[in-house]
Amino acid sequence: MEYREIISEAMVNMGVNKLRTSLAALGIIIGIGSVITLVSLGQATQQQVQNQIQSLGANLLTVNPGAQRNGALRGASGGGTTLTLDDANAIKSSPQITTISNVSPELYRRTQVITGSTNTNTQVIGVTSIYPIVHKIILDSGNFISDRDTKAMAKVAVIGPQIVSDLFNGVDPIGQNIRIFGQTFVIIGVTQSKGGTGFGNQDDVIYVPLSTAQKQLFGVDYLSSVALEAKSAEVSVDAQNEVGYLLLARHKLKDPSQADFSIFSQQDILNTASATTGTFTTLLSGIAAISLLVGGIGIMNIMLVTVTERTREIGLRKALGAKKKIIISQFLIEAIILTFIGGVIGIMGGILVSYIYSVVTGSLFILSPASIMLAFAVSGGIGILFGWYPARRASNLQPIEALRYE
Repeated sequence: MEYREIISEAMVNMGVNKLRTSLAALGIIIGIGSVITLVSLGQATQQQVQNQIQSLGANLLTVNPGAQRNGALRGASGGGTTLTLDDANAIKSSPQITTISNVSPELYRRTQVITGSTNTNTQVIGVTSIYPIVHKIILDSGNFISDRDTKAMAKVAVIGPQIVSDLFNGVDPIGQNIRIFGQTFVIIGVTQSKGGTGFGNQDDVIYVPLSTAQKQLFGVDYLSSVALEAKSAEVSVDAQNEVGYLLLARHKLKDPSQADFSIFSQQDILNTASATTGTFTTLLSGIAAISLLVGGIGIMNIMLVTVTERTREIGLRKALGAKKKIIISQFLIEAIILTFIGGVIGIMGGILVSYIYSVVTGSLFILSPASIMLAFAVSGGIGILFGWYPARRASNLQPIEALRYE
């Protein structure tokens, strides 16, 4: 019997009981579809995180108070108060620093902001005029905070588009007043949207002059961080070393292991975020793959039932001279076709679900060719793996016993 005839007969046999065939393929469809969908969503999430981090500035370095110990940030003596404006000015003016082009001292706090009868809880960041250059901030309207505003401790503010939505409901906010810590600030600018969610939402922020934030709002003389723009990505490591040694000397620390500050590059943050989202995607895909195992067991059970139902047919074939190889091929090909069709439907379903999710949520739509090829391979592999035992069992039936089977 030619393989073309075997395939044709397998299709006919599967069509005899369409409901059972559909239920057998359902586990494969769900498993493959789940893997495709979760891999797609995981990669889309990872790409969005990378885009948000890179939008902050490709050559960005961040100096934070507190030292890095075993992957966690250890608070230094004074609890996050070890960086000062003098440190930022020293980095800016020191002849030892040759790889840094811009220095942005920053102070941030989350607080309640009020206008009229509306209020919101958001992040207020004390900045200087260099901030939009370092962090790649673009204004949608108005002006950003100037050096004059910083020197005069002016009560002016630049807000993100999320604040506009939360507080002004479509009204032009330029020239409007908001109250922060009971003090009135005049809005002078609105930034363009950069995206983000939760505490990392770059649109849900209010910028005020650093001097105003330190002296009038929060009453502190330290910084939350110092953002640095390296001259290029290639000198980022050199920049970290130069700044690190300078701050060690300023803080009178000889042993780098006792540093009361930490320096992170965008690549450090990007690697950490990528590893986290990658692990999460792998975990979800592993969970989805369990349904493939369940689907494979379902295929094997259905094929075993099929062998039992067709015992007399098998005995007749063997009595007429059908070789063991032909019997194995017949049932194995049925199992492979069943899983392959289920795999194709699962792939199409996974792509459709991923696309619908991206449209509804406004997220990225990313398909991994590798995951699709893997899905094809897995569906075929399941057919071979779980179809082999029923096929071998059928081929081992003795003709006389098979013909007597009722």
